[in-house]
Amino acid sequence: MYLIAGLGNPGDKYKLTRHNIGFLVIDAITKNLTTSNINNQNFQSVTLKSSKNIFSKPQTYMNNSGESILNIAEYYNIENHNIIIIHDDLDLPFGTIKFKLGGGHGGHNGLRSIDGHIGDDYIRVRVGIGKPQTKGDVANYVLSNFSKEEQERLPLIIEHCIKSIEAIQEISLDEVKSKYTFKLPL
Repeated sequence: MYLIAGLGNPGDKYKLTRHNIGFLVIDAITKNLTTSNINNQNFQSVTLKSSKNIFSKPQTYMNNSGESILNIAEYYNIENHNIIIIHDDLDLPFGTIKFKLGGGHGGHNGLRSIDGHIGDDYIRVRVGIGKPQTKGDVANYVLSNFSKEEQERLPLIIEHCIKSIEAIQEISLDEVKSKYTFKLPL
């Protein structure tokens, strides 16, 4: 069993923000699956269970995502190598998808929280959102909505994320890196 968690912030005002790409992927991946809701207040998450996976959208806000991930992983005895975290990445151009096991948080507060709660040896699906013009504008940038043009291209990015997450469960991460690393065509 895998725990597949998308990072984001709860509430309609954040729905289409760059920081919420993880939530968007979880919504899409579970849309056509047969799932059941799991109502466990300790999870602090919108949590769904399918026949082989647990899907999570932590409701702790980005900076405290680790609390939710830890509680779910402990409850279901899911080891870190079976935890997949989908998150936005400022260091990748918009539409780029890369994969990583472990490593630093790169200043991402959601990853920092997860690292602090479970360690850093989990699988990451890094979805590029690009960078703001000025470094001091990062908070506003990640909490701003995708542009109209970006929103039109999101379905292709999300679909590729879904295929890659399915592949992670079937083949080695090295194979996923070589076959599923993606850069959105211009």
